[in-house]
Amino acid sequence: MRSFEWRGDKLAILDQTRLPGEEVWLELSRPEEVAEAIKKMRLRGAPLIGVVAAFGLALAALGSGARTPDGLLADVREAAELLKSTRPTAVNLFWAIDRVMGVLGKAAERGAGVDELRRLAVEEAVRIADEDIQMNRRIGMHGEKLVPDGATVMTHCNAGALATAGYGTALGVIRAAVEAGKSIRVIATETRPLLQGARLTAYELLKDGIPVMLITDNMVGYVMSRGMVDLVVVGADRIVRDGVFNKIGTYTIAVLAREHGIPFYVAAPSSTLDLSRSSRDVVVEERDPEEVTHVGPVRIAPEGVEVFNPAFDFTPMRYVTAIITEDGVFKPEELIAYYSQSRTEGPR
Repeated sequence: MRSFEWRGDKLAILDQTRLPGEEVWLELSRPEEVAEAIKKMRLRGAPLIGVVAAFGLALAALGSGARTPDGLLADVREAAELLKSTRPTAVNLFWAIDRVMGVLGKAAERGAGVDELRRLAVEEAVRIADEDIQMNRRIGMHGEKLVPDGATVMTHCNAGALATAGYGTALGVIRAAVEAGKSIRVIATETRPLLQGARLTAYELLKDGIPVMLITDNMVGYVMSRGMVDLVVVGADRIVRDGVFNKIGTYTIAVLAREHGIPFYVAAPSSTLDLSRSSRDVVVEERDPEEVTHVGPVRIAPEGVEVFNPAFDFTPMRYVTAIITEDGVFKPEELIAYYSQSRTEGPR
């Protein structure tokens, strides 16, 4: 399953706001259209946002009428700032943009012309997308070893092919376990207020023939208390030194998992790591109150009610059993040590 297609000079995306009722593809030709699609959550998921932002810069380079490298870089830089303003919490967005801008900046310094800069922008975006799929498959390879045959896995929101360039992070672990011949069952939370679990995770898993049971978010403690969950696997939008930012509701699940002695795993590519920062450095996105007061076009709350609608919450590392990246499975303290030693350059 793919969430986007690069068509040479245009980016086609699967409009996730229309799923599961209908599969509608939108063709984007300008970075402004990409920014609007990200902001309106026509596509979502931290890895996918990063990939698509990289293609947004490629569209900016292709569409620039500049005749000089400096002029083209100025146009792409303007698009980069626009794309960075769309969603503040997921670090992959900033990581991918900075990576493309770094490639173009170095090329310009060595004398590359405008045609070469355009080509390099496209090539780097394609490379980021291809690498994301490869990282997801390696995450799955490492993570499936944590999933016993016959297990029931709980997951929250959507961290599958629809949230990445393909295959998925949390759902990549589940897919890899199934591909290894294991009999796996999934419990997916609905994930209010935008119902990514109900609309997208259930949709993906059913398409793959993986058994899935949908529950409301407030059933998590009850199903755990009945022994219905063997482990939890979720994705992440940003992993900092002291914990994990992920879709609102993740913290609640992590606390309940610890109370019931259930392993709680986070699956994410290294592009999601932001280990030079702590939770106090991160802006948590707050979204439109209508996402809470309405289901689709239908109002379910009285006019004038006060609404709090953060898109993400923070789970301290003490609730995380391990973090699964493309490089392996790490306890929180091992993750920080490994990436501090092995990487000289992190996200952003």
